[in-house]
Amino acid sequence: MARGKASGHVLRELLEEPAKKKKPKKKAKRAAPRQDRRHAPKEAEEVLERVLSRVSAEPPPSERRERAPAPAPAPTPTPATPGLRTARVLTAAGRAAEILFRGDRAPTIAAVADEVESEVIARAAQNRDGVLVEVVEGAPPLIVGVVQTRIPRSVSLKGVTVEIEAEREILLKTGRGALRIREDGDIELVGSRILAMSRGLFRIVGKMLRLN
Repeated sequence: MARGKASGHVLRELLEEPAKKKKPKKKAKRAAPRQDRRHAPKEAEEVLERVLSRVSAEPPPSERRERAPAPAPAPTPTPATPGLRTARVLTAAGRAAEILFRGDRAPTIAAVADEVESEVIARAAQNRDGVLVEVVEGAPPLIVGVVQTRIPRSVSLKGVTVEIEAEREILLKTGRGALRIREDGDIELVGSRILAMSRGLFRIVGKMLRLN
């Protein structure tokens, strides 16, 4: 009987030990979700605060559209700057001329200023000289003068009266012929062959005449 009691006691301990061991496991499993539930509201509040702070920092969609950079405007051609420009005369007719500005490809019709004679512009076209053109916005180009850029091969003086005056002397020279007029009145004419002709009276007056 003693042995039966002992064995029964042992069986009870074996049956009770696993039950005791299982209880703390169940408590641990239940305790874990309770702790999570306690911390869950705090974490949710932190997440909400972060979201709210981010939303308050970002501008609304309407402001985003307004702040979006506008596209750059297309470049517009700049008008001609008022001032003086140089050009070359292509053709001249009366008080107008066809000119070509430096750097341009297409010719332009320009008017001749009142103080500039049309014959001067015609000579510039023949000699391919440059002209000075006044450019003003809203008005056609106006030729105000001729620009000399090279030594001309021939010079022509034309006028009602042509006067050449020098204080000391005037010298006209070409090759082996020359004409010198000095301030004291001496005149020298030098040439390989001198020919003087007159359709009327040829008169030579002097105190002395020396031939050869």
